[in-house]
Amino acid sequence: MKLDFAKNTKRNMVASAVNSGIKMLFPFVNRTMFLWLLGKEYLGLNGLFTSVIGMLSLAELGFSQAIVSSMYKPIADDDNDLVCAYLAFYRTVYRCVGAFVFAVGLCLLPFIRTLIKGDVPPDVDIHVLFLLHLANTSLSYFMFAYRGPVLSAYQRNDVSMNVHSTATVVQYVAVFLVLLLTRNYYWYVVTTIFFTSAANLVILRESKRLFPRVEPRGALDPGKRRKVVSDVKSIFLHKVGTVVSYSTDNTVISAFLGLAAVAVYGNYYYVASTVAGLVAMVYASMAGGFGNRIYTESKERNFELFMKATRLSLVTVAWCAAVMFAAYQPFIEMWAKGDPALVRHAATPFLMTVYFCVNQSRQTLLTFKGAAGLWREDRWKPVAGAFANLAMNISFVLYLPDEYKLDGVILSTILSYVFIQIPWEAHVVFTRFFTRREAVRYWRMQGAFALLAVALAAASWQAASFAPSPGRAGFVVKGAVAAAVASVVMLALFGKELKAAVSSRRRG
Repeated sequence: MKLDFAKNTKRNMVASAVNSGIKMLFPFVNRTMFLWLLGKEYLGLNGLFTSVIGMLSLAELGFSQAIVSSMYKPIADDDNDLVCAYLAFYRTVYRCVGAFVFAVGLCLLPFIRTLIKGDVPPDVDIHVLFLLHLANTSLSYFMFAYRGPVLSAYQRNDVSMNVHSTATVVQYVAVFLVLLLTRNYYWYVVTTIFFTSAANLVILRESKRLFPRVEPRGALDPGKRRKVVSDVKSIFLHKVGTVVSYSTDNTVISAFLGLAAVAVYGNYYYVASTVAGLVAMVYASMAGGFGNRIYTESKERNFELFMKATRLSLVTVAWCAAVMFAAYQPFIEMWAKGDPALVRHAATPFLMTVYFCVNQSRQTLLTFKGAAGLWREDRWKPVAGAFANLAMNISFVLYLPDEYKLDGVILSTILSYVFIQIPWEAHVVFTRFFTRREAVRYWRMQGAFALLAVALAAASWQAASFAPSPGRAGFVVKGAVAAAVASVVMLALFGKELKAAVSSRRRG
């Protein structure tokens, strides 16, 4: 079966745009209410628990990615029995993972207090709160979460994103009311658990409705099972790098600088990660299509598709970076109501913008690499990057001046990406799937867009600097000016290309 790449990509991007807008608005309001109604200590506590639970999610090992990648070929070959066998294997694995995550979480329970420097909010029991967060994560493994990858394998991420969008809106309205009426953190977490379970049940129903022939049945032969396990071992190391990089950042900050510093870092990181959702619309909507095209098209056609996707994502990255650079600090100042304990100096938003650009510029490459199943070839890359990141985190926190310790945490992540992870993963793709000659075209494009991003950010910042600076009006004006300047430049450079792409899609 050859999937309709253009149609699926279009509806995935529409669903992703809606989902990204919701993820930008509602979590922001949520953090604001946390900050205003409960205080920065609660916000830091929530960030710490999220990071610790994130480390526990390593127990999933990457089976979802391995199973989805394994499904691409049988889907292309219309081998439904094999797809069902993969799903049955995945269901068994997820049930075991859920039990393991909960058991390990219980073992960590006595040591949670040691991860927090200083006092904790007096009216909460951190052990009970951790158990609630642990239950929220563990339940998702038992509540039919294994059905989600079926939608991904058929490039129907739009379905799961629409479910999550709806659940997110209802969930945040509910938790807003809970926080406003009770100002009780316990009820906030309990409400979150309810909506996590509800979203999984709806995804189960939609998956069965769209693909009724795909049910967990049958058994994988030993060879295919060994292949999945081999892929999982490699993906596990990749997940270590991804989870450890962010989770250890928060853990190191909490252990050395305290919960208030976790909240500050979380606010700045939240902005970058939220804007990253705009770029994710490009590559995430194409993931299943990449996997299908690998088995139905030539490598030359795949390379052209890959370059078009990379170019589109880099245009989005450059535009977002320009607006971020100009409006980042005014937004934080407005959000934190000018509280000096929550607003950092100018180096922090600058480094966060650089982090955003560096990380997002590699995402299309990672998406294609995952679709091609190229995990084993660079399995030690994320481990090396994670250890380098952790070592630099601790070194910067210990030896930099107090006002730059938090910036050192951000800088360590940037350096690990630039000098370890990005060169390594690009080498794998352009030696194992594409060619070294094609790598030259890729790096030229990356270099050109890096220069464009710098020039565009400088121009947008300069233009926005003439706008009034204080308050909400200042933030809105600065953001609007930066967006206008970036948009004019991008349309001048890529307007004809974007118009041609839209016209071509309409004709298709």
